[in-house]
Amino acid sequence: MRCLFTFFLSLNFVSNIFGQSNPGLKISHLTGDFYIFTSYYSYKGTVTPANGMYVVTNDGVIMIDAPWDSAQFQPLLDSIQVKHHKTVKIEIATHSHEDRAGGLDFLRNSGAKTFTSDKTDSILKESNKKRAEFTFKRDTTIMLGQHKLSTYYAGEGHTKDNIVVWFEKEKVLYGGCLVKSTDAKDLGNTEEANLSQWALTINKIKQKFPNPKFVITGHQNWDHVDALDHTLNLLTNSKR
Repeated sequence: MRCLFTFFLSLNFVSNIFGQSNPGLKISHLTGDFYIFTSYYSYKGTVTPANGMYVVTNDGVIMIDAPWDSAQFQPLLDSIQVKHHKTVKIEIATHSHEDRAGGLDFLRNSGAKTFTSDKTDSILKESNKKRAEFTFKRDTTIMLGQHKLSTYYAGEGHTKDNIVVWFEKEKVLYGGCLVKSTDAKDLGNTEEANLSQWALTINKIKQKFPNPKFVITGHQNWDHVDALDHTLNLLTNSKR
């Protein structure tokens, strides 16, 4: 059974807020050293959950993306310190949107090494937004402590720069906003999407990582491994 724990930090007060509809920050145990954090942001008048992930290693914490709500940056770091007695050493943003890359500057100033792809870095630069300290031009592998991750750019989809992150040993695929939750009724924000390439990109991911045990989506419910197929179905329906 997944162990679910939730932290809310405000004015140095830590209280359990499990079960509230908009708790601010929710942290859920995925498997082993892997945890999903969910923050909430009002998007076009609707409070929307956004998911990120962190991995606890012997040498510190790897974070994939950051809370959408900037007010939760420090509470998340505080929660990690309280729960694991560790700090974030590495953070990767999976594309340029605020719900992914918005925490780069904060985390860098907090002592983490921050990373994005060259594609994401170019978009952030053009938009005059805060950028990562390090970039990678091609798919890359990063190791911290006992955990190793691989980044993979399969092509355009939700955005032209979206990447996924794979943990081979645990078969954890972090899809971010490229992969839609099985709760999703549509494709969501498609302002920068490439609808003609998105399905091809998803199929490349399915081919490269054929048997994931976990598929983490950028928004809504994240605990269904068939999220890739659901994304393909949404793309098919969007053409009708």
